[in-house]
Amino acid sequence: MIRPYKNEDIQKIIDIWYKGSVQAHHFIDASYWESKMQEMKDKYIPMSETHVITDQSEIIGFISMVGNYLAALFIDVRNQNNGAGRELLNFEKRRRNIMQLRVYQENALAINFYLKNGFVLKDELRDEQTGKAEYLMEWKKA
Repeated sequence: MIRPYKNEDIQKIIDIWYKGSVQAHHFIDASYWESKMQEMKDKYIPMSETHVITDQSEIIGFISMVGNYLAALFIDVRNQNNGAGRELLNFEKRRRNIMQLRVYQENALAINFYLKNGFVLKDELRDEQTGKAEYLMEWKKA
């Protein structure tokens, strides 16, 4: 089930985000992600439109949108590769005509996931905070 996040979900969301960030971004020191946890909790999740996906009663992932910008899509590491990420992405595709996101160039799994789900590479960028190369990717409703 997909539903809007509630305030009581925030700690689980942050836990999924942190563990997923460390796993997917092995090329960035884990201390960077740890230093961003409070900001995610206090600023980024509240400012975005966030939905969670549950497996019965447990939150297994979330998606955060800021306008048409896909700010975060994370699935609990124990529940990856079961279709939950695609389900969240398709949920947002039904609600929008266009989506953009930034993804680290070293994150090949995420790039392939987005390419398989209809996104195209639009530009090469650099993340100001980490100095790492990124791609700007975009999806448009046909």
